[in-house]
Amino acid sequence: MLLALPALSLEVREGAPDTYVVKKGDTLWGIAGMYLEQPWRWPELWDVNPQIDNPHLIFPGDRLTLSWVEGEPRLGVQRSRDVTLTPKMRVSPLDLAIPMIPLDEIGAFLRRHRILSADDINQSAYIVAAAQSHLVSGAGDTVYGRGRFPDDEPTYGIFRAGEIYRDPVTQEVLGYQAQDIGNAQLLGSNRADVVELEVTRVTEEVRIADRLLPPEERILDATFQPRAPDQEIRNGYMIAVDGGVSQIGTMDIVVLNRGARDGLEIGHVLAIYQAGELVFDEVAGDNVRLPDSRAGLCMVFEVAEKASYAVVLKADRALKVMDKVKNP
Repeated sequence: MLLALPALSLEVREGAPDTYVVKKGDTLWGIAGMYLEQPWRWPELWDVNPQIDNPHLIFPGDRLTLSWVEGEPRLGVQRSRDVTLTPKMRVSPLDLAIPMIPLDEIGAFLRRHRILSADDINQSAYIVAAAQSHLVSGAGDTVYGRGRFPDDEPTYGIFRAGEIYRDPVTQEVLGYQAQDIGNAQLLGSNRADVVELEVTRVTEEVRIADRLLPPEERILDATFQPRAPDQEIRNGYMIAVDGGVSQIGTMDIVVLNRGARDGLEIGHVLAIYQAGELVFDEVAGDNVRLPDSRAGLCMVFEVAEKASYAVVLKADRALKVMDKVKNP
């Protein structure tokens, strides 16, 4: 059962500025950390201004003002005149807003990675053969695909089912890593039983049975905010890390064994804990496990049904796969 968490008093960081002018290159997480001991509680500090369209967005040049209302801290915004948000202008201003965290690396990661379910893999189109009976293909080669090809979609990502993500407690299969192999361009009609494609990009050799997936629109913008999950996250773990490194640090990307069905959403911040050591109690004469120790913070930026991707925002020491994640 998912449990609602009690509200705690908001703690403003000592030395937080009364006013701050937002600069290009700032991030929402950085500004939240400037004002709060617990930056994921940013929405509780933010004073929604009904006079400003999209008040939750912050732009370079905006002036932030810290005040107190009935003993509670509030942060207001005075919009810079350089930014105008009108009903006729909805897209470009979002691109100008400061992001929650640096998005360049995360955007590149999302272009290369997906979490697929078994149904996603089994129902996707695949490469059935290559020209001239080749077993492997490269950029510029022709391959043949079979399966479901959506109408009006000329380009496809080439993926291979990689690492299996399992829950470390229940051993349930949570999904599969979709390994980026390259891209292909449709050469003819997609209505035939077997279609012809040209390989346009490769990260490694394309093989028979590699999957062909239409591109996903995966938008990263500044409209979501760092916040704690509404429910208690139980038995959460970092089960994999991008690149297979043994030690995990700040801005590394990890896979969590919790997803949308567990209440996780984009923007949720989780604390990372390391298991306490097993020590010998010389008085009692037995072994005892020390409490888990808090070691960092991560934030969810992509959610699948049973698993999710998160970026490590803070690491107080070297982290590793199978460290726990809990509500902050």
